[in-house]
Amino acid sequence: MEISTLRKNHLRKNPILATVSGVATTKKELIELFDKKITSVDIITTKSFQVTPNPGNREPIVCSPSVGNFGNSVGLRNPGMDVILPEIREIRGNGMRALLNISLSASNPEDFITLVKAFDPYADMLELNFSCPHAAAGFGASIGSDKTIAESYVKAITESYPGRKALLIIKLTPNVDDIGSIAKAVIDAGADGIAAINTVGPKLYTEPHSGAPILNNKLGGKGGASGEWVNEEALRSIRAIRKAVGDEPIILGMGGVTRPCDVTAMLEAGADSVGIGSALSRVMPTEWEHYFSLMKTGGDVSPLLSMENKLEYTPHTVLSKEMHNGSVMVITLSGEMDCKPGEFAFIWLPGKGEKPFSVAVNKPLTFLVKKRGEFTEALFGVNVGDTIYTRGLYGSPMVYTKSDKALLIAGGTGAAVLPLIGEKLKEDGTLMDIRVGLAERSDGKDPLEDVLRSFGSYQAVPDDGKPGRVLDTITSKDIEGDTSAYIVGPGKMMEKAATLLENLGMSDKRIYLSMEKNTMCGIGMCGECVCGGHLPCKEGTFFTWYTLKENGAEL
Repeated sequence: MEISTLRKNHLRKNPILATVSGVATTKKELIELFDKKITSVDIITTKSFQVTPNPGNREPIVCSPSVGNFGNSVGLRNPGMDVILPEIREIRGNGMRALLNISLSASNPEDFITLVKAFDPYADMLELNFSCPHAAAGFGASIGSDKTIAESYVKAITESYPGRKALLIIKLTPNVDDIGSIAKAVIDAGADGIAAINTVGPKLYTEPHSGAPILNNKLGGKGGASGEWVNEEALRSIRAIRKAVGDEPIILGMGGVTRPCDVTAMLEAGADSVGIGSALSRVMPTEWEHYFSLMKTGGDVSPLLSMENKLEYTPHTVLSKEMHNGSVMVITLSGEMDCKPGEFAFIWLPGKGEKPFSVAVNKPLTFLVKKRGEFTEALFGVNVGDTIYTRGLYGSPMVYTKSDKALLIAGGTGAAVLPLIGEKLKEDGTLMDIRVGLAERSDGKDPLEDVLRSFGSYQAVPDDGKPGRVLDTITSKDIEGDTSAYIVGPGKMMEKAATLLENLGMSDKRIYLSMEKNTMCGIGMCGECVCGGHLPCKEGTFFTWYTLKENGAEL
């Protein structure tokens, strides 16, 4: 698509679709996925990049008071200019079908100028974030809420870099009295267009059982609102902007777009392109192309939209805690889950945060937790009788080919996934050989030894100074006959195990790896867990070694 196609498209009302900053196309793999396979998307928008890395806010970063409506507080999490620039350069070097809109964030004109100069050679559009409602002081909405400040920033940027080739787009916040006058001011200062709207708010979101704030940030849990409930505000803002700036400037419209009628309404309001963001969390990634195609052609997307609120919390009482070597804990909670291999849940402690965990046992609900950081430190501090919360399930049940025998290999707390695999394979009548690598010798029985022994032969192998020593126990005899392998653990350990098994003669399509990547949202919105162009939080954590190699996944 040519960039000129955007100009005055609101008059032609041709549906030009885009992703929005911070949703889905947040990483190199996902940008490439959309460019190559989600071909109904015309504009790919990155997350907001800054000069230096920003860790953003700790989880939870997203909540959902009701289906289709979201609160979020990512906090401009990004790896910084020096990390992302080589990746953007590589993406453009390989050629792109879609237009690339690179979002940028800074707290002063000088940093914006640095970013614009750095990214301009690789962008079709540069979208300056003057709009984030939950950013730190000096960033986001603190710029876009003041006409004089916004105008001065744009003027400084355009005057300092007159050789810019990419269009300069200013993303504005709706949380102002007169968005039209701010839009006109930045256009008069030299911007080529406006992106609107960013999230509404911030507002406070509380969890109904505990009454505690959900989002974890320095604003006391306040976050921006996105999804269907901001759509009318988005349309009002776009109408006001178009009236103020006239037909010539480009408007990238977004905000609560979920169905084809929303696309039509955006174009009629004056938008030249229509961005789709949080609605993608309600659609399986394998259906994203179908969804965008229907959004463009006016088809029925209802069958693709989940009507389940995947972000609701369930309270549980801590029934027992069992410590192992001081750094590993087995915690048992009231209630139960119907978790399958390939699925997982989040544990949330109000005011402390949340993290994803594999379910070790469904009934009684049991988790294996290793002390790793601030959140697990807090989790180790809960007492029997305390209330903690879960949300989920996430992922999808493992898809696999039945076999007569199975070799189950785990490293560290990866063993937490094995009981569910064992239950599934036991239903198939599969003969199981279970090998568990331990980072250190246990001061007693391995935490899950009893349950694992109930599924087949069991062997625990301490590393004793050599990480992955458990792999030394595997020979060609272990994979004779109709055998599959299931591997869970650290990425490098799984890669080494899969390579070993393939070299011993096992088919790479019979080797299954659990890709438990870092995930912050669990609903396919943040993109943190991307693995070979797939999202384990939606598609399930298990992939064949063949699939991972074919897609160049990083373990």
